[in-house]
Parts: sequence; structure tokens; C-alpha cells
Amino acid sequence: MNKPTAETEHGTEDASPNQQTTLPHQDRYARQRQFWAIGEQGQQQIEAASVAVIGCGALGTVAAELLCRAGVGRILIIDRDVVEWTNLQRQSLFDSKDAQQGNAKAEAACQRLAEINPSIELIPCVADLNPGNIESLLQGVDLAIDATDNFGIRFLINDWALATSSVWVHGGCVGASGQVRLFDGSTRPCFRCLVPELPPQGMVDTCDTAGVLGSATHAIASMQVTEAIKWISGNRQQVSQAVIAVDFWNNKTRAVSLPPEVAPNCPACVGRDFEYLQGQALATDAISLCGRNAVQIAAAKSTPPPSLDALQSRWTGVGDVQRTRFFVRLHVDAETSVTVFRDGRMVVQGTDDLARARAMVDRFIGQ
Repeated sequence: MNKPTAETEHGTEDASPNQQTTLPHQDRYARQRQFWAIGEQGQQQIEAASVAVIGCGALGTVAAELLCRAGVGRILIIDRDVVEWTNLQRQSLFDSKDAQQGNAKAEAACQRLAEINPSIELIPCVADLNPGNIESLLQGVDLAIDATDNFGIRFLINDWALATSSVWVHGGCVGASGQVRLFDGSTRPCFRCLVPELPPQGMVDTCDTAGVLGSATHAIASMQVTEAIKWISGNRQQVSQAVIAVDFWNNKTRAVSLPPEVAPNCPACVGRDFEYLQGQALATDAISLCGRNAVQIAAAKSTPPPSLDALQSRWTGVGDVQRTRFFVRLHVDAETSVTVFRDGRMVVQGTDDLARARAMVDRFIGQ
């Protein structure tokens, strides 16, 4: 989604009534340029940067908005999901209309960001980040923001970063606690030095099981973007070498040291075994989506994605059909729906039973 470079609004909070209303584009970032560590050169580097936000939920919406307001020249937003009512408590770019219509998060976010800053390039990507597409989707980005809330995807991002010497900023938040650290993809340690193996299923709290404070997610996302801006503006010596951990409820902050030699046998940065990037560790074609009463079924690798136009036509008269440029959805009844995304991925809402979800796909989509 390419946006016009011309400003739609002019002026500053300090403009006098007699001052002309047409001011230079840079005036938008005047206060940021005045900060001694940014200056004119730093702002130019920010405007030349390309940043990917992976996940457009509680962390991703806030991170994307801050990057947009800072003037990052190109922002890619990757998210596979649609807006739901429970998102609105903390996911700042969405409103009730998005939830009511079940709009794709990436597209809804880019539409809102285009209103905030029409001078930057915004690219929505409604897709499931996986080993088969991560390198192509993230090609050319200067930095990636982890807003995924998924350890498997974080391990995949870590492998990608090490294999391509790319930079990413990890962030996580559950309840009222969170943590942040930038990994540069070229030096040790890496994320797997911090978390060597995937936590067992059911052993780690999530937002669906433990809840989360919107104020906490906003703060963690702000810290992620601060680390990102340090890097892309040329202030890399200021990037934290420790994991910054904050318990907002109990007013505790820690800087957890993570020296290069912390994990001498790390399979990723030491052994160069990129099992997640190679697809060996994330191989599943159907998963139950935690807290959603829904099942996601991966796109078939052996056949092209189904035609959304053809499905829309076939489903006419079967039930209520909703169509966007990213997906087509059949509302089977008040609680059950089948959504097919442009990349071939499918989500069956109204069940967490894998067998029933497959049966629904066979029934309404076929082979």
C-alpha cells in the first residue's frame, strides 16, 4: 500500500495565527530532531529505514503506531488474524467496527496508520509467518519487531536473523510483566541463549490464560521501539546489552545480564543449526488456536490456494458470506464460520476439535 508523500495537514502547536499554514514536511518530526541523540542525521536515517512488525496485536499495534509517528519510511505489518472484541482492550489501532466486521488486523492497522502519517509506505501482509515465507517476506527490512506472543515463531525469527545477520527486537508481556532485548543477528548471544528450548505446552502463561493489562503492553512496546530507534538512527552504542524485565504491578525493574558466553553450546548461534528456519520443528498442518475456540489449517503445499472469487460464488445461498481482498468467510450459523485466506490458510471458528474442523473444510471447501 503506497501512500502519497504530500502532507495533508500543516502547522505546529506553536504556530501563531498570522503564520502561514504551509510548513516544511520535516516540521512533523521537529521535537524528535531536537533530541540531541537524533538530530537531523538521525532523523534522516529513521526516514530511510524499513521495519517489519511481526504480529499486530497488543504489542504490534503500539509499536507500529510509534514507528509511524517517528517517521520510519517503510513499515511492513505481518499478521494472520482478524480483529475480535477482546482485542479492543489493548490493541490500540482497532475500533468496534473492525471487530464487528472481523477485519484483517494487518489491513485495518495500515488503514489507520495511513491517516496518522500519509508520508510513509505501509504494507499490510495477511499471512502466517513460517519457514517457507519468512525470508521472502522480510527481505530488505533493516529491523524486525517481535510482537508474536509465540515461542515457536520467535525461534524461527531468531534462526532467520542469524542466517541473514538481521536485527530484531524481542518483546513479551503477560499479566503486568514483560521483557525486551534487541538481538543483532551477527554477534552472540542470541534468543536461544536466553530460552534454549521451547517451553512445554500448557506450562507458560498467555494473555488468554493469565490476562494482560493494556498499560503494560503499551509500555513494553514503547521500550521495543526505543531500542529499535536507537539502532536505526545510528545510536547503536546505547542499545541495552541486558534483558530489560519489568513487573509493572509490583514496581520492579531488572536488567538481566546476558553476556556472549552465557550459552557456550547454543544450537543456534554456536552450532549454526537452524532447525526452525529449515522447517524441522514447526511442522504441523492444523492447530487449535488458544482461547479462540477455533482451528487453523495450514495451506496445502502441493496445490495452489483456492480461488476466493470461486468460493464466494459457491457459498452464495449457503450462508452469509463476507469478502475482503485478503479472505472470504462463510458464516455457517451464529457460532460457526469458515475463513479462507488468500495464501490458502483456513480458520474454522466454533470448534477446537481438529477432526471436526477438517470435516468442515471438506464439507464447504472440498479437496
